[in-house]
Amino acid sequence: MSHSPLTIHIATDHAGFLQKEEVVKWLESEGYAVIDHGAHHFDENDDFPDFIGKAAKAVSQNSTHSRGIIFGGSGQGEAIAANRFPHVRAAVYYGGSEDIIVLSRQHNDSNIISIGARFVSLEETKRAISTWLKTNFDGQEKRGRRNQKIEKLTREA
Repeated sequence: MSHSPLTIHIATDHAGFLQKEEVVKWLESEGYAVIDHGAHHFDENDDFPDFIGKAAKAVSQNSTHSRGIIFGGSGQGEAIAANRFPHVRAAVYYGGSEDIIVLSRQHNDSNIISIGARFVSLEETKRAISTWLKTNFDGQEKRGRRNQKIEKLTREA
């Protein structure tokens, strides 16, 4: 089953490496086009901005037809780095209610999900990603207006 034209950009450091490897295989088996921005091998001394920046830049440059899935220990630093890029709206998930994921898409049109790999199992991660990919932005005028104001803040920085 093909999900094109949506391209999934994926990245991690050592903390999410094992989950990232499995998620890439799973997404490809589900028919998604996946671009893996690394890490491509486990290195406990690597730095997440080196990989997250590549995925976030790719989503930033094509925010209409791409999404990003990034991994880290908590997912927090990774989301902070990703949100530095124009047109990126990264939300963090490290367990708990999947309503957080749904609202990040419906209300905020998040285009990157940052997974706290030290807090969720692979199965929880897959469920969260599946929910996130299947949830659409609700398109309410007030929410679009708010996202435009966020973009304006980025340009004013």
